[in-house]
Amino acid sequence: MSDLTDQPSAHDEPHLSFRTGWLRAAVMGANDGILSTASLIAGVAAGGGDRVAIVLAGTAGLMAGAMSMAAGEYVSVSSQADTEAADVEREKYELEHNPDSELEELVAIYEFRGLSPDLARKVAVELTEKDALAAHLRDEIGITDLSPPAPVQAAVVSALTFAVGAAAPLLVAMFAPLTGLVWSVGLATIVALAALGALGAQAGGAPRTRAAMRVVIWGVLAMAATSAIGALVGVGLI
Repeated sequence: MSDLTDQPSAHDEPHLSFRTGWLRAAVMGANDGILSTASLIAGVAAGGGDRVAIVLAGTAGLMAGAMSMAAGEYVSVSSQADTEAADVEREKYELEHNPDSELEELVAIYEFRGLSPDLARKVAVELTEKDALAAHLRDEIGITDLSPPAPVQAAVVSALTFAVGAAAPLLVAMFAPLTGLVWSVGLATIVALAALGALGAQAGGAPRTRAAMRVVIWGVLAMAATSAIGALVGVGLI
């Protein structure tokens, strides 16, 4: 099966879609690390917890979250890889036992995309002769080599970025004054989320401002909800 990252181009036109596999895992991991740890710390602090309880909760959240992200990414990406592998085997079987029907499927696909019947058949025949399996996986199912599933990579990236993200609010919780700790953690979290959104967008070639605002808005909403719940629970326990 051909690798689309090596296909020829008439001019220098870099594309960044091949980064989506690890970039998605990295952004998700870091965002979850920053947000979940900051929300946990803010909730405990708002509930009246002392420094030891706050730092302990943040540290536990970092460790548990990193392991959970790694396990979740590995399982989900492995499921994707298993599904794609099953589709590959199914296409191999169909090409071996029903080659004519498979050719007609390609012809119909290319006609639907706008080619004339004669040209669609010519394209289908030539692509089938070159690499029938690649043609069907790409045009019938949508599977390419552009961003193949990589369960181990996704698990490692998610765990590491979660830990790095969680370290930001945790460090603030360790050293900032207890008075106003929720606000200190909140401010540090907003800065970290904005930086994450901008860096993730830059790595993917997307607009940085829009990505940063999206991450910050959802982060602030999550922290506000957690702090409110922590405060209510703290009052209820007094």
